[in-house]
Amino acid sequence: MQEVKRKYVIPGDIVAEGNMRPLVNVFKNGNSIVATRIGITESNQDGAKVIPLSGIYFPRANDIVIGKILDHSSLSWSVDINSCFAAHLPAQDIFGRDFSPAHDDMGRQLSTGDVIVARIAIFDRTRDPILTIQDKDLGKIPTGELIKISPTRVPRLIGKRGSMIQTIEKASSTRITIGQNGIIVVSGKDKEGTTLAINAIHMVEVEAHTSNLTQRIKQLLNVPESEIESDAQTNDSNDTTINQDGINSNNNDKEMGMINSNGSK
Repeated sequence: MQEVKRKYVIPGDIVAEGNMRPLVNVFKNGNSIVATRIGITESNQDGAKVIPLSGIYFPRANDIVIGKILDHSSLSWSVDINSCFAAHLPAQDIFGRDFSPAHDDMGRQLSTGDVIVARIAIFDRTRDPILTIQDKDLGKIPTGELIKISPTRVPRLIGKRGSMIQTIEKASSTRITIGQNGIIVVSGKDKEGTTLAINAIHMVEVEAHTSNLTQRIKQLLNVPESEIESDAQTNDSNDTTINQDGINSNNNDKEMGMINSNGSK
């Protein structure tokens, strides 16, 4: 296994020197690679990069996001996706090609305050993102607790091959829907399980840069000691590795309120 070197940096700090390839959040200056973001460096034989400790969500085509309906025009809904861009969900995505603004009532399908999970269908940086909810498991989310974390923490929350989020869901008896834009919905059978899952999510956000996080999360969730010990040597060895796109290499502020049965807070 190749050695990975990490340290904290601020913009302008030298991340690495020598014949290395600059990856993300860095630039090449002579023989040095310099940081452009506050974060943790990672340098190995593939190159050098900085993993941001915080940041806003920047949309990318095919990202799965969770958003809130802001309003609608005669042709589309405007959706807040926790970004500097407002996304749009075309009315034809729901009503089909025969959609008619004069005859189809958009307000009966989605209202202001409704929460949806969607895929970014089109985004080329020249206009706002276009969403779709036509894929499997997409659409309106009727109930659940809405949480916001830094988008840079999403890969750590998912974990290696989904290990972290599966641990939280199993131990808290909840279903957790994660948007790559840092918006999360927690749905549980009871308040105790939901609160436990939310506490674990917040711990991941605060301590995402630390080692042995999986074990501490399992302790918080009251996972049996035997399971914690059996996984101690494997779970945290690689699950903090993030690729240059900010997504876990092995994976494809705080509380915002409760979604009620009508989808609004």
